[in-house]
Amino acid sequence: MPGLLRGVARTAVIAGTASAVSGRVQRRQAEKYADRDAGIAAQRTQSYQEQMQAAAPPPAAPAPAPTAPAAGGTTDLVAQLRSLADLRDQGILTEEEFAAQKAKLLA
Repeated sequence: MPGLLRGVARTAVIAGTASAVSGRVQRRQAEKYADRDAGIAAQRTQSYQEQMQAAAPPPAAPAPAPTAPAAGGTTDLVAQLRSLADLRDQGILTEEEFAAQKAKLLA
């Protein structure tokens, strides 16, 4: 009987050691592949964002500039300046375009 117990104990120790080694190898591989997978995910995210920026529709063309007001139309002038300011605030007109149209209206 002592030989049988010794054999069972030896088998248990070997199985326990194999299990511990296998678990350690598995954790190390999981960490290694997790780093690799994180790098791949970051690259895919970056390329996706670049594609979305490249495929984004171009900004809308600026609205046509209002014409000069008729004689005695100061309220028209104020309304046109306000609409230009609104277009500038919405980002449709740049600051330079706004200044040019404003100068045209006030001239």
